[in-house]
Amino acid sequence: MSKTDYEDVERGDAVVPGRPVKVHRYSGGARVNHWITAICLVLLALSGLSMFHPSLFFLSALFGGGQWTRTIHPWIGVVLFFSFFGLFLRFWSANLWKREDSQWIAQANDVVSGHEEKLPEVGKYNAGQKIVFWSMSTLIIILIASGIVIWSQYFGSYTTIQQQRWALLIHSIAAVVAICVWIVHVYAAIWVKGTINAMTRGTVTGGWAWRHHRKWLRELVSMRKGKPTGTTTHTTHST
Repeated sequence: MSKTDYEDVERGDAVVPGRPVKVHRYSGGARVNHWITAICLVLLALSGLSMFHPSLFFLSALFGGGQWTRTIHPWIGVVLFFSFFGLFLRFWSANLWKREDSQWIAQANDVVSGHEEKLPEVGKYNAGQKIVFWSMSTLIIILIASGIVIWSQYFGSYTTIQQQRWALLIHSIAAVVAICVWIVHVYAAIWVKGTINAMTRGTVTGGWAWRHHRKWLRELVSMRKGKPTGTTTHTTHST
């Protein structure tokens, strides 16, 4: 069976029969990678906001004061870049845009109202998750590129003051947008019950997968039974 038959399945994804059915969604390595990235984002947001406006300078106390904040902030950014790069390599293929994603976006009202039975079946990630993934991928590239330009300790001699000013403006705007995207991501994870468990324990119930990511679950069941994804298969969806 070719990889394209199971385009939404990633390494480690599997269905485990039982009561309830368990579905392995994230490996231990993926979860560690995710939480390192999340912690870096929080630390960068707090340290960055402390330098963003005088009224937020009190946040620098979390990092030992203004000087330490300016020193630590860019190094956390470096860790974030490599950590997110690890996530990107793991998840980019399952986040490619599909036809059903456009339909999912068109039915955004059903998403908000909780009428998921009216939505098209989606793979491991829905359109909203994919938008967050590609938005963060783009924003982190912008942040690291602009951050290098304004990292005067190491790169100040390679850029002009005018370039640094533009880079600082771009960096600030991208950071604010990234914080907003991160807030949406966290809110959605809390809103959809069971999502946080997936990234802490690595598994979800069959019922959760059936309700939120039915196409992905069908592919996993097909893999287990050695059938093409187009074959009709009975799926247990216990909650």
